[in-house]
Formats: sequence, structure tokens, C-alpha cells
Amino acid sequence: MNSTELLLLAPIITLSGVILIIMMTIAFARNLALTCGAAAVGLLLTLCSIVWVNVNMEAGFATPLMIIDTYGLMFSALIVSGAFFICLIAYSYSVQHGEKQDEFYLLLLLATLGGMTLAYSAHFAMFILGLELLGVSLYAMISYPVRGLFSLESALKYLILSGVSSAIILFGIALLYAALGTMAFVELASTVVAIDSQPENGSDHLFILVGIGMMIAGIGFKLSLVPFHMWTPDVYEGAPAPVTAFLATISKGAIFAVLMRFFMTVDAYQYATIIDGLFWIALASILFGNLLALMQSSIKRMLAYSSIAQLGYLMVAFIAASAAGGKQLAIEASAFFLVAYFITTIGAFGVVTIMSPGNDEHDNDALENYEGLFWSRPLLAGFFSAMMLSLAGIPLTAGFIGKFYIIAAGVEGELWILLLAVVIGSGIGLFYYLRVIYTMTKQSISTEITVPLTGGWAMAAVTLSLLVLGVYPTPVIEWVSQMALSIL
Repeated sequence: MNSTELLLLAPIITLSGVILIIMMTIAFARNLALTCGAAAVGLLLTLCSIVWVNVNMEAGFATPLMIIDTYGLMFSALIVSGAFFICLIAYSYSVQHGEKQDEFYLLLLLATLGGMTLAYSAHFAMFILGLELLGVSLYAMISYPVRGLFSLESALKYLILSGVSSAIILFGIALLYAALGTMAFVELASTVVAIDSQPENGSDHLFILVGIGMMIAGIGFKLSLVPFHMWTPDVYEGAPAPVTAFLATISKGAIFAVLMRFFMTVDAYQYATIIDGLFWIALASILFGNLLALMQSSIKRMLAYSSIAQLGYLMVAFIAASAAGGKQLAIEASAFFLVAYFITTIGAFGVVTIMSPGNDEHDNDALENYEGLFWSRPLLAGFFSAMMLSLAGIPLTAGFIGKFYIIAAGVEGELWILLLAVVIGSGIGLFYYLRVIYTMTKQSISTEITVPLTGGWAMAAVTLSLLVLGVYPTPVIEWVSQMALSIL
């Protein structure tokens, strides 16, 4: 490996070094504030290294398994930024629950490293490595805090179902390898073209279709798309709120990044059967996600079903990339929507984190417990209202720009039925998002909540980003446009 390849790997090396330092720190000096501070500084250093590589280095293969390009750097920057805010929000939560949770931040960084690995993956071997690094870390993170059995139940559910989905993905990859003889995405693309040009290779063609179909089924579980969504509300409800924020954003963003890269590189959009299947998955996710969210009295379960619907919206842009001239707009729409989704979802779960004291194994996520929040903690209620309005796609928020981008990509791809589902789903979603805001305005005696310093500043920064992106999205739009051009 030469110096250029090492410099391309600077973000991976930086975060790996931080993980080793924190591991040694925990071994010799268990101090939660020190561990959290080191993790936050390490994430900032990693983000700086990503920016440096993007500005000073040309895209290329750092190893045969990883490609460091604008696409991967953008998604890794998004992943690291999200992890930084979750790290800050989780500190007060860990202090309140009173356990020795230094290892939580080690697991958080390992999961972040797995997400970055997925963003750079250009080979199935690296895809599986990143997937398992992310997944194994999440199994342990979901089981925190250790005094509660509810989180252990959620971790066990996620462990079993995630293991099954990973096995399905592996079997799909095995079928693709059997038909194509390679696991590198670029080589897969050229081999697929050669096989499709020879009609006599019917069995290989079938292997490719079934293999991609099984991969989509396994990834559909990771993204909690219908009909692979059944685990989502239970795991979201049982996991600690900061972990739920990580699971809902960074985990899904990393998986989506590698899915988009695979489809664009291999041109899996050429298979009408695959696109038809994705169409029904997106349609069901939008409608069922919103309808089921209507019936929830738990904030975390409502956000779980809402995330299913939001990923359904994202799949509209993903499918729109199958249109001949709509690939660039579809990639831009997907990336911008994910940026807005990260900000909004981390902010929403950040409020739930602050609202959850450490005297119970369950987080304080019952809707009735938020009554009167506008009168007892108006700033916190304002943060939560901004997140709800953004999820609903109200103007002057990042969610509005993201949803507008999705609709534009759908129009370009002539996905009229899915666009109708987006409109109907947005109307349904508006009801349960506004119900949360209405509940907070009720004249009621609300439980006194102490807003922690780190969590409060993190929430203020997230809310400011949400509003700035809704009013002035041009810099991010230019950023995602450059990213889209890099992968075409």
C-alpha cells in the first residue's frame, strides 16, 4: 500500500485510532465524562479528515475492496456528524441511568466505523464486514442500560431477526457469485452485461434475479421496509432513546448508501422484475407506515412507524433512478432527503432522551407525559415542534425541501401512483405529527424536566440546522449535486 492509498484511508485510520485510544482509556481510567469527551473529539477529528480528503485527494480505490470518492465521503460525513450529536445527547442519559457505561461510547464508535465502511464498500466482502461490524455493535448498544430487562428483550429480537436477514443477504451474494464469478461491484457490472447479451445463459440470468431479490429482502429488513418491518416498533420502544436515534438514522443511512452504490454500479435498474418489487415495497411502506402511526400513543412507536413511511418516501427517489434521464436528480433527492431525515430524527429522539429520567427502565415516551410541555419547558417543546413539522414536510424546514426533492424525482421518473401515495401519506402524517404539538400545548401539570447542558446545546444546534437548511438549502444542494455526478 502506497502513501496515496494511506491518505485516502485517513478517515478510517483516524476513527480506528480513536477507538484504540478510548479502549485503553477505559481500561485504565473509567470516567464517563472523559470517555464521552474523547469520543466527541475523535468524531470531530474524523470529520475533519473526511473534509481534508475530499478537498485534497482524487477519488480512487484505497484497496480493491474500498473506493474513496465524493459519494462515499459525503455519506461518511453524514454518518460521523450524526454520531457526534448522538454522542452528546447520550451523555446525560448515561449519567442519569447511573451505570458504568463507558463501553457504550466504544460501541458507538465501532458502529460508526461500520457505517463508514459500508459507505466506501465496492466489494461484497467489505459490505459484509461493515454490515456485521455495525450490527454486532448495535446488538450490545440496544441492551443498554443494563438495569432494564425491556432493552434486553429488544436486543434479543433484533439479534435473531438481524441474523436471519444477514443470512438471506449472504445467500443472495452466493447466488450472484455463482452466476458471475466475482464479488467486486465494477467487475459484476461488466459480467452482467456479457451474460445479458447471451440469451442461452438462462440459469445465470435467473441466479442474478434471485440473488438481487434476496439481497433486497435482507436489506429491506435493515431499512425496516414493509413487509420486513415487524421488528421496528418493538425494538425502537425497548432500546434506549439515543440508541434508537442511531438505529433510525446512521444504521439505515449506511445501508442505503451501499444499496444505491450497488444498483448504480451494476445497473440493477435494468431488471423490470426488481423495479416492480421495489415499487410495491415503497407503496406499502408509505401507506402502512402512516396508517399504523395513527394508532400509537407512544412517541417512540409512532416515530418507528413514521420512519417506515419516511424510508418509503426515500425509496420513491431510489426507484426514480431507473428512468433514463432521471438518475442524477434521483441521487440528489435521495442524498438531500437523508440529510434532512438525519437532522429531524436525531432531534426528535433527542427530545425523548432529555425527557427520560433514569428512575425507570422504560423511556418517558407516552404521549400523555408530554402534556403541558409548552408551559413548563417552552424551548424544549419548540425543538420538538420543529422536528414534528419537518417530518410532516411543512415549509421553512429541511423536511419540506427533502420531500419536494422526492416529488421532483418522482415526476421525472413518471411514478404517478407512488407520488399519489406520497401525497396521501403526507396528509395522514400531518395529523399525528400535529397531535403531538397539540398535546404539548394542553394546560396540564407537566413533570419538571432538567435540560442537560450537552443535550441542550446539541438540540439547539440540530434545530438551527433544520431551520437554516429549510430556508437556505443551496450549499447542501450543490454538495449533493457534486456527489451525484461523481457516481454516474
